[in-house]
Amino acid sequence: MRKVFQEELKKVHDDLVEIARLVSEALNRAVEAFSSADVELAQEVIAADARIDFLQTAIDEKAIEILALQGPVASDLRTIVGSLRMSASLERMGDLARHIAQLTRLRYPEKAAPGSLEKTFARMAELDKTIADELVGLLDDHDLERTTRIQAANAEIDELHAGVFRAIANPSWTSSPAAAVDAALVSRYFERFADHGVSVSRKVSYLVTGEWDGDNTSS
Repeated sequence: MRKVFQEELKKVHDDLVEIARLVSEALNRAVEAFSSADVELAQEVIAADARIDFLQTAIDEKAIEILALQGPVASDLRTIVGSLRMSASLERMGDLARHIAQLTRLRYPEKAAPGSLEKTFARMAELDKTIADELVGLLDDHDLERTTRIQAANAEIDELHAGVFRAIANPSWTSSPAAAVDAALVSRYFERFADHGVSVSRKVSYLVTGEWDGDNTSS
């Protein structure tokens, strides 16, 4: 029975790594579509989100089954409960990548954000890619040094996010109201993606150390 239990835990772990990999791929493709107004690629990102949703459901169902049938305790219980919460955050990250693609599709053939913020969004995207890639590694190898890099990237994104809203509110803003709304939405998507990444990294840290440093992330 113990061998079966460990195999089930490994399956949950492997599925978490897979969903993180799919989220990273979704973000990369969404950013590419966003920056180039590639509506076909945006549609592919939107369609592929169903796979992430399916995996999250599978992870949750397996975790609940383990809780019901195996009665895990101590670190194993933390792993199962943590997996339930991490899968939800990863699924939300996939949704945010999909939202970026949806906005790209909505504004086609125009780009979804004004040129004055192009460099800002490029940097936010680069930082989110770093977070996504680090999460894949963190879930796989539990190297907590990755959490430091994730948190540093998130802090910079928070600053850039605030800067976007300052730019929109500045009297010198000359783009249309619709462009202001799009810019605010995209900035919010990038910022929330990073927040959920931090949330997952904190849960991994808790699983490894048994110490909780708090998590204020909400959907």
